[in-house]
Amino acid sequence: MSSPLLLLSLLVASAVSAAPSGPWDAFNLAPESRTVYPRAIHSSSGDVVNADGLVSDGSATLSSNGSYITLDFGLEVGGLISMNLDEVNSDSSISLAFTESPMFISPYTSDDSSYPSANMSYDGVLLVSPPLETGLWTQPPERLRGGFRYLTVASTSTINITIANVSCAISFMPHYENMRNYSGYFYASDPTYFDEDFLTKIWYSGAYTVQTDTVPLNTGRMVPFVSSPGWLNNATLGIAGPIIVDGAKRDRAVWPGDMGIAVPTQFVSTNDLIPTRNALSTMFSQINPDTGELPESGPPLSQTGSDTYHGWTLIGTYNYHLYSGDIEWLEGIWVNYTKAVSYLESLVVDSTGLLNVTGTRDWGRLWQGGYNSEANAIFYKVLTNSAELANYLGDSELSAAWSANASALKTTFKGAFWSDSEGMYKDNLTSSLFPQDANSLAILFNLTECSEQASRISEGLARYWSDFGSVAPELPDTIAPFIGGFELQAHFVAGNDSRAMDLLHREWGYMLYTPLSVQSTMLEGYTSNGSLYYRSYDGYNYDASYVSHSHGWSTGPTSALTYYVLGLTVTSPKGQTWSVAPHISGLPSAEGGFETPLGWFGVNWSSSADGFELSISTPQGTSGVVKLSINGTVIVDRSEVNGGGSGLIELDGGDHIVYVRS
Repeated sequence: MSSPLLLLSLLVASAVSAAPSGPWDAFNLAPESRTVYPRAIHSSSGDVVNADGLVSDGSATLSSNGSYITLDFGLEVGGLISMNLDEVNSDSSISLAFTESPMFISPYTSDDSSYPSANMSYDGVLLVSPPLETGLWTQPPERLRGGFRYLTVASTSTINITIANVSCAISFMPHYENMRNYSGYFYASDPTYFDEDFLTKIWYSGAYTVQTDTVPLNTGRMVPFVSSPGWLNNATLGIAGPIIVDGAKRDRAVWPGDMGIAVPTQFVSTNDLIPTRNALSTMFSQINPDTGELPESGPPLSQTGSDTYHGWTLIGTYNYHLYSGDIEWLEGIWVNYTKAVSYLESLVVDSTGLLNVTGTRDWGRLWQGGYNSEANAIFYKVLTNSAELANYLGDSELSAAWSANASALKTTFKGAFWSDSEGMYKDNLTSSLFPQDANSLAILFNLTECSEQASRISEGLARYWSDFGSVAPELPDTIAPFIGGFELQAHFVAGNDSRAMDLLHREWGYMLYTPLSVQSTMLEGYTSNGSLYYRSYDGYNYDASYVSHSHGWSTGPTSALTYYVLGLTVTSPKGQTWSVAPHISGLPSAEGGFETPLGWFGVNWSSSADGFELSISTPQGTSGVVKLSINGTVIVDRSEVNGGGSGLIELDGGDHIVYVRS
């Protein structure tokens, strides 16, 4: 059953500590050059001569006011437009309009990025006013558009204008010469779905989404927001760049909750953790020195008053250290970190043993505040993570205290929120709402006390599904892929692989293939019937054009496919210890891996009626465990082992082949 070629690819990757090449490279969406060109003409109108010349090394002429050409770059891009002006005079003028979704293509306005407005025309267009001169024209840096697929060039004068060589200089991933140089990969066929390549496509779509959200330091959305019409993307985003932000088009700011999904995506695909370190350092630099409170978002938004996003910064600290092993950085922020944990502990009311939320800003959910289950689940994860981090720094006393607090909270959490009749956790002490976020996080963060409880929650969450994904009852009529990403992982953890795959097909299949979006990167959110009016009644002013189509918080499948379907995770910093526990999920095979500072970690498995075969490659000097959900005779490196296919197999680092004979 083994493939010598595939096993060799793992061995080669181990030697060079980088992802091998293979058929998966065809699904990598990152451009081969930092300068990209439109791939097609979407449409044109008015007096236009030779529009196709703009995609065939030619030129096109606009001959009257209102004439326009809409160029299609084929996928989400972002950066500065340049073009040659071959025929102009002192009275010539043009305008540029940008949009991610084809729903908002217009010569009169761009999709909105500065501010949500019900008329969906807040941003307007970029006017290139007279006098124009022949030669190369380049978009002013402060008018950067960080995310778009379609560019509409329109004449705003009655004089002939001939343009050529329209291009976009990519602004994201500024520190990467070769944006396709991934350190991780994933490859699997999905014969149960209409597109067998779907899983590989969605993995790379998530990876590319986070790349588009990795931006230069001085390219944030300006606050206060520019007056309509217009936009400015020249605000400073933190203390150092490059830096990871929430979305390519907007908000273009650090949001630590979003990083709870985006950073694992970043780790398994590019392992480009410098932007994460810069984002976290920025958040800690903004700590309130008196209270220890962390902001909800980074500059220039710098919003405050969110106990949950405060917690996500601390969770992000743990994730960064787990992936990088950057102990020096951890030591440098430790004083502020402990102060920030103490801030959350100060919100615990002794009579309940629960955190009492006073900073009610959150990911968009309604009804935050008080003894909220989502916030307490995040607080529990903060405590367990913090106990580990304190151990790494040699503070056993602090570690023990945080562990004890976590243990007490776990017991209190069940008594406060669990409904046995519903089989789920409720939103607060008196609520009849059973939220998607708290229940997903409870499974994922190990707040459940047995596998049966986790399975009941998994079943309960599926009651919220529409044809387009999981609808969040805490934000009615809304599909929020941020929380959906945690739910996806929760179904895998609960052992309901088929349910996880069903959700993946519904929610991320819709996002990838819907003609309403860019079919390359992941939507911020949408409604239960698939429309783009995400959060229309909750801060977005019914402006469907304001929604981001490249949002890192929506990329949950990328890490989930690596961690669960492939089954490969690190369990201590840099992967000094690791775990391999494949979820076969009805698939015939899967392969992939990632790198850490210790080297390459790779897995390749295949399943058939004859048995199951697993190839593992990890750095020498590491150790790990293999957990198989298949019963049968287990052979490791040609030697039969005791315990059967359902037990744990302990292995040292290196190259191993595990075979389960049915």
